[in-house]
Amino acid sequence: MNQRISSHIANGFISPDPVEPQEFSDAASAVAALEAIYDRNTRFLCEAFQGLATEKPAGRYRAFYPQISLETTSFGMIDSRLSYGHVVSPGRYAATITRPSLFRAYLTTQFELLLRNHGTPLTVSESETPIPLHFAFGEGAYVEAAVAEKLDMPLRDLFDTPDLATTDDEIVNGLYEPAPGESQPLAPFKAQRIDYSLARLSHYTATAPDHFQNFVLFTNYQFYIDEFCAHARTLMSEGNSDYEFFVEPGNLITPTGHGSPTEGIAPARLPQMPAYHLKRKDHGGITMVNIGVGPSNAKTITDHIAVLRPHAWLMLGHCAGLRNSQNLGDYVLAHAYVREDHVLDDDLPAWVPIPALAEVQVAVQDAVAEVTGLDGYDLKRIMRTGTVATIDNRNWELRDQRGPVQRLSQSRAIALDMESATIAANGFRFRVPYGTLLCVSDKPLHGELKLPGMASAFYKTQVNQHLQIGLLAMQKLAAMPPERLHSRKLRSFFETAFQ
Repeated sequence: MNQRISSHIANGFISPDPVEPQEFSDAASAVAALEAIYDRNTRFLCEAFQGLATEKPAGRYRAFYPQISLETTSFGMIDSRLSYGHVVSPGRYAATITRPSLFRAYLTTQFELLLRNHGTPLTVSESETPIPLHFAFGEGAYVEAAVAEKLDMPLRDLFDTPDLATTDDEIVNGLYEPAPGESQPLAPFKAQRIDYSLARLSHYTATAPDHFQNFVLFTNYQFYIDEFCAHARTLMSEGNSDYEFFVEPGNLITPTGHGSPTEGIAPARLPQMPAYHLKRKDHGGITMVNIGVGPSNAKTITDHIAVLRPHAWLMLGHCAGLRNSQNLGDYVLAHAYVREDHVLDDDLPAWVPIPALAEVQVAVQDAVAEVTGLDGYDLKRIMRTGTVATIDNRNWELRDQRGPVQRLSQSRAIALDMESATIAANGFRFRVPYGTLLCVSDKPLHGELKLPGMASAFYKTQVNQHLQIGLLAMQKLAAMPPERLHSRKLRSFFETAFQ
């Protein structure tokens, strides 16, 4: 790996020698080939950049993302019970790939399904999409500060840099139209879009993307994070659980059998949306993120976590109860959403319904029953299933209430918050199974506002139970086969083959 990479000049760019396309009928071998191309090409860019510290540039440097492609001529019927793992019609399909080692398990599964369902080999090659220098270094690299200040020309004159014009959600939004002769998309995201989000995840959460698990809990209160951390540290200290590591911001890693971190550096201050990870093999554990307050944060974090293709995410938060029959501390299991958050209006029109997913609903309801010890009619006393409205104005009560209250009543809403519909709608948009379990912390329409004394008592009695319900629900979802959890109701007419 320390040998200099052979290069050639094409179209005015200095690039590594081109790689001949290879066909594979074995998924693991195809992933290994993608890793070899990606590692070689990113190393080429990094070495070229680092060489500028002592040498003048020899020209413009460029290397390309690897690509996986499939070509089929058959309209043969595929097992329609699967929501992914097959293409919808004959043609040529392709996807640019980044960080194949990070996505090794995911890619291997997708490739195995394609090979099984279509019976044609997969082709690994170099794409025509350049790798931006910043992404070649990976997340957290301060590229320009290292060498660029010594240059007497803009960095963009020497290397490809991130191009927001091609970093978009057109594929996953169902808006992408291939140019004549261009391959149809095989995956929901292009490589550069994924790299952009991987870098953002490190920035917002202060943990590396490879720590994120396939089952994600979101909350809007630090109290839940405190309980999650205490629970995780107990599991690590006892050392007899299925979880192998607990990771905190700064990539502080506590292995099972230890009572404190053995590596990593605590950040000087917490990031905007800190993330915590109870890790299992093959990313099968639980990640919890404190997203703070508001639909903008909810959209931001789910935009980025979506590229990791998690198996499910669930919102655990507080809400305003809208019915006089509710009590503080009651639970609300959302089965529909009123979207007055507006942050997704351009990506997913408000007229698009966001359905409840049976698999998630059953798992959450069963978890509430097990943790509280209630069932049947007694369970209904503390939990209601109904419509949750999400609004973008926290102080809506201070305006003329007639409009909002009338809309909430017409929609049959039983709870109001600022994040849940956003998280559910982005789950729908990104084909990530989603759910919401809220806890009533105030009743503004009935004179029970969230005041300090009431809030303190509420937090002491309800936060731990609410978290335990969320953890148990995620464990139930993790026990399901992925093909059952990833519902067909999240798939559109023309879908990519990758989950």
